This record gives sequence, C-alpha cells and structure tokens, in this order.
Amino acid sequence: MAGTFEIVSTEEEAFYFRLTADDGTLVAVSPRFKTLKGVVAGINAVRENAATGLVVNRSRRELAPG
Repeated sequence: MAGTFEIVSTEEEAFYFRLTADDGTLVAVSPRFKTLKGVVAGINAVRENAATGLVVNRSRRELAPG
C-alpha cells in the first residue's frame, strides 16, 4: 500500500504537502515551506525516516496489543 504526497501552494507563496492513504484518508500535513525545493526535501525526509522511525507513546495510555 502506497500513500500519495500532494504538494499544495498557498496564497502567501508558501508550499506544504499532504500525505494521503490509498483510500483517501488524510494521514499527515506538513508545516509550510518557503520554496518548492524545501517542500520536496521535506517529502524526501519523511520517505527516508518513516519506515525506520521509532514509535514513542506519550499519550499516557497503553497501546492495545497486536
């Protein structure tokens, strides 16, 4: 299953990306970037780090098994 990164421009001449799942569910929204090059670098950073990133539960609730 692969998500889709959508690059969006704002009226303030900034850029951000949205990551959506195959079913259209919004998974993440990035902060604003000043340049298109910056938003592409942000996407690449997410791609490189997401698969190996640790999960840290700071919710004060225990994660359900499985």
